[in-house]
Amino acid sequence: MCNRGNVQQKIFLATVLLAWWAGVCGAVEPKTRVTYLSHWIPQAQFAGYYMAVEKGIYRQHGLDLTVLDGGPQRPVDKALASGAVTFTSHFLSDALVCRDNGVPLVHLAQLSQRSALMLVARKDRGIKSVEELQGKKVSVWPSFRVQPEALFRKYNVSVKLLTQGASINLFLRGGVDAASAMWYNEYHLLLNAGLDEKDLTMIFYDQHGLNFPEDGIYCLAEMWRARPEVCRQFARAEAARTGTNRVHQRWMLHRMEDLFRPQHPGVAFGELACGDYERVAAELKTAGMIRAMPRYEEFHVPALP
Repeated sequence: MCNRGNVQQKIFLATVLLAWWAGVCGAVEPKTRVTYLSHWIPQAQFAGYYMAVEKGIYRQHGLDLTVLDGGPQRPVDKALASGAVTFTSHFLSDALVCRDNGVPLVHLAQLSQRSALMLVARKDRGIKSVEELQGKKVSVWPSFRVQPEALFRKYNVSVKLLTQGASINLFLRGGVDAASAMWYNEYHLLLNAGLDEKDLTMIFYDQHGLNFPEDGIYCLAEMWRARPEVCRQFARAEAARTGTNRVHQRWMLHRMEDLFRPQHPGVAFGELACGDYERVAAELKTAGMIRAMPRYEEFHVPALP
């Protein structure tokens, strides 16, 4: 019997992979050894990489790829700076901070076109809009404070900020009125915990002029200068080795498909829109997280022909 969910996943993964390889020409040195490190633990967010290894796609293009498990115990910034890995994924904002701290990385391709970061609020606390966050308790992740702070400035809202940990328990127990979530992850966990979507207010930053594209592919500038064809061949996006239940990973996979889809006319899959780049860099500079904004042409080196 055909499993509809599996078919949908395979169609999506095939589309992602083929879109990248289409039009790529020329050969690289056979079995060039490279390593890839994801910026977080193995999950459906990184589905394409695992699928491409499993299907032998990297080897077909002359790459002997080792995929390393990411997460808090193996920060991509240190691994890339030390030369321990060849390629990494990273959020655009984190990569800009990393470069400002002296790691000479460059951006090869932008996979996620939309920010998945959001605030989730309880309607029974009187929150149906950004303005109604005034005076409320809002939890944010320390590493993702730039977008929330920019949102509050934009709407002249004063909130009581609390530090959010790795779980969503504080929100579930009513300790805060609104909490940070990723659309593909924590939001679905809230629904799985028994909350009803109609009782929640979803505040997506990209719908308020604060789109921060997230997952992209990076390497050191030296690697790009020395082996551009290897960088062009490297590639791919998304496959999964899961640590949670299959239903949640399927939700994550489908949300990543939505986030990968280009939203600007004329912007191809994998391209970093200049406007998105300048927005993120400007907000980081305003927040004091970077000292200078590198030129778009210096930071983004298109890895497609």
